[in-house]
Amino acid sequence: IEELGDVGNLEDKEWKAFFIEKVCEIESGQDIYQTERTFGITPYITATAEQNGIGYFVGNNNDTLEEDCISVNRNGSVGYAFYHPYKALYGNDTRKLRPRVQNKYASIFISLAITQQKEKYGYGLKMGTGRLKRQYIMLPINSEGEPDYVFMENYMKRKEMEMLKRYVERIGK
Repeated sequence: IEELGDVGNLEDKEWKAFFIEKVCEIESGQDIYQTERTFGITPYITATAEQNGIGYFVGNNNDTLEEDCISVNRNGSVGYAFYHPYKALYGNDTRKLRPRVQNKYASIFISLAITQQKEKYGYGLKMGTGRLKRQYIMLPINSEGEPDYVFMENYMKRKEMEMLKRYVERIGK
């Protein structure tokens, strides 16, 4: 934790609302119906709030195969967002977001910012591509008024280190 220096706190940062399409490219998923699915090792992302959105492991392939993306549930558990550093396929009940700045920790931060908006969606109000593009998320900004990706990265690294430190202390007892 000391190696990261003084990252700062969320409440010390200036924040600004950004449309999701400003920070991510958004694409639709593609269904692989149950009768078409073959067993395999590729994660198939569905509209679940569990297991990082992974519904199945499949042997199928399609144009949605990609890594370092964020999935957002547009149906089912609407509004949940997950970061996928591994190659995965994305079902049609999700949207695949490709962050414009590729960084694992900033992508996790953005996923959390999107998930914080989930309460306003539900069965009667789905999160389709058009609505998702115009959805605001609050992000910390740098001195130019742009998303502060360096802060997001360092903040999430610090959180990860704090969790790992607690885990190591717990198993060491």
